[in-house]
Amino acid sequence: MALYGTGMLMTFTEVSPEDEAEFNEWYNREHIDERVWMPGFHRARRYVAVDPDARVKYFASYETGKVADLADPDYMARLAEQTAWSQKVMAGFTKFDRLTASITVDKTHGFSGWLGVTRFFPDTLLMDRLRGVLEEEVLPSLGARPEMLGGCLAENDIEVSNAGLKAQGKPIPPGQTPEWVVLLDGATEAAVRDANERLSEILGEAGISAPGLDQTVYSFLFGNNR
Repeated sequence: MALYGTGMLMTFTEVSPEDEAEFNEWYNREHIDERVWMPGFHRARRYVAVDPDARVKYFASYETGKVADLADPDYMARLAEQTAWSQKVMAGFTKFDRLTASITVDKTHGFSGWLGVTRFFPDTLLMDRLRGVLEEEVLPSLGARPEMLGGCLAENDIEVSNAGLKAQGKPIPPGQTPEWVVLLDGATEAAVRDANERLSEILGEAGISAPGLDQTVYSFLFGNNR
C-alpha cells in the first residue's frame, strides 16, 4: 500500500535529556492522536535517530490527503491554540524544523521499523531530470533490494510552510529555497544504511555532492492512523 495521500508534514525535533521522558509520553499519548484526527490527516509515524552524530534526534511524518491540508483553516487554528501540555512540552524544544511537502514520487509499500532520511537542496535546473530518475530508476531499484520496502520523494512547499509559521506567530525566514527529502523504508538497519549510501552515490553522479546531503537512519517508535 502506498502513502495515505500526496501531502506530508515532517518535523525534526530535540529536547534536553531531562525533558525526553515527558516529550515521548506527550508525543505517544496526545500529540500524534490529536493530529491524526484533524481534517485531511490520515497517518502519523515517529522515529528516533540511531546515528550518534545525527543533526536532529527525533523525526515524525504526518500523511495528509494533499499538501494544502497543511494550510487548512481548522489546522491553522489548532496551531495557534495548543493544549496546555503541548505548550509546556513545545516550550522545551531545543531543536525544531518543520517541512510541509508534496509527495511527488511514491514508490512505498507499507512501512517498516527502519527509515532512511536524506535531505538536500537541488539546483532548480536539475529538478525535472532528477525527479524523473528517482521515479523511473532509483526508488524502484532501491525498493526492490532484499529487506527494503520502498521509498518516496517529498518536495517542501514553501508557501504552505510559511502559512504554518504565520499561524504560530513565528517569523518567515529570508532566502528560502526548495528542499527535497527522500524517505527509504526497510526491514533492517543494515539494508537502509546500504540504500542510503547508494542513494548518496546516485545523487553525487547527478551533481549533488555529499557535503550537500544530510542523511540519517531512524528507528520506528510509534504511529497511529485512521
